[in-house]
Amino acid sequence: MQLRISHTTGYEYDGKAVTSYNEARLTPQTSAEQIVVHTRLDVSPTPWTHTYRDYFGTQVTSFEVLDPHDALTVQAHATVHTHRAPLPAPSLAWADLAAPEVADVHTEYLVLPELVAPPEDFAARVREVGADAATPGEAARGVCALVHADVAYRPGSTEVTSSAALAWEQRSGVCQDMAHLTIGGLRTLGIPARYVSGYLHPSPDPEVGATVAGESHAWVEWWDEGWHAFDLTNDEPIGDRHVVIAAGRDYADVRPLSGIFAGARTSRMFVEVEVTRLA
Repeated sequence: MQLRISHTTGYEYDGKAVTSYNEARLTPQTSAEQIVVHTRLDVSPTPWTHTYRDYFGTQVTSFEVLDPHDALTVQAHATVHTHRAPLPAPSLAWADLAAPEVADVHTEYLVLPELVAPPEDFAARVREVGADAATPGEAARGVCALVHADVAYRPGSTEVTSSAALAWEQRSGVCQDMAHLTIGGLRTLGIPARYVSGYLHPSPDPEVGATVAGESHAWVEWWDEGWHAFDLTNDEPIGDRHVVIAAGRDYADVRPLSGIFAGARTSRMFVEVEVTRLA
């Protein structure tokens, strides 16, 4: 499937911002299952820019605007061809999780910072799932099923800085919260897990040539002799409608746009995403 994505983020300030320093993680990754045909990042006012890959392999565009401005607009455009094969069968046994090639190599995906740390009642449920599972892969799918069944998708019920514990307490959240909660559960069982950000065409059968409103999306991956991805919100493995941007320990590692400004006191942000199936 070939998809064109246009992502616009804008900031309007309550006065003149005299300087602005930012990082954008908005460029899709190229992999065996996802080929980036074209990508472009436009910023207004025109900034100084520098592009690099961060520790997790994500392409980052850092930029600074040093002229006074009352608004900032970032437009990311990409055309991506996806062709995802079915996931291989899980192969790790529980005893394999303690091996150095898993526990040591993926140690950063086993920590439990505040964003993903599970509350004790959720952790207890997760341990029950793990005790009944023959393999870590089976347990991982069980944790995904638990989160999907018990946490309602409810936009506006959390903030971008909300923790997994809050989402579980109120049994509601968005894709970011479901991913954080699942990551915390998997790591509680000793299964390396990471957060993935990207996009999803919202239609199960996208019409060629039709442009639809989309949004940033998040899902999880766990290690089982390779990264196995699963979309918690839609209760399905990721497929050709998904486009990967970045992966990291949690949302803090993959924020689409982050930065600071000086001069103005406050800002208002808006985000618009459009997705078109081209072929």
